[in-house]
Amino acid sequence: MTRDAVLSLLERLRVAWNAHDVDALAALHAEHGVVISPTGGVLEGRAEIARVYRLWFAAFPDAAWRTDDLVVDGTRAAVVAQLAGTHAGEFFGVPATGRHIHVQVAVLFTVADGFIVEERRIYDFTGFLVQVGVLKAKPTA
Repeated sequence: MTRDAVLSLLERLRVAWNAHDVDALAALHAEHGVVISPTGGVLEGRAEIARVYRLWFAAFPDAAWRTDDLVVDGTRAAVVAQLAGTHAGEFFGVPATGRHIHVQVAVLFTVADGFIVEERRIYDFTGFLVQVGVLKAKPTA
């Protein structure tokens, strides 16, 4: 894929993410694509990837994604982004808390033939759980 094609694919991902368009998001992944995520584990295939997107958007109905930085190297890309939203629905067994979350994420993509074949999400899952209220943290002195 060309650099422009990779950039276009990732822009469609950002737009679909902010529209909470699960079908469009899943369609950007290869049929047997893989997503590796702190919250979802290893997801294989479009149906499983779509299932976790649905969980996210049900739990955070105002979730928004902002891309801060993007690097493309051949068929690989790295994105640094901000994820924000309000915990307004159950999330992996945790009832809604009404708390606002803000998480910086790094996502590594491998693409081929116009699709995402692997997506690896990296973020501070413990910090995320503190923001939601599942874990307690003492402030530093």
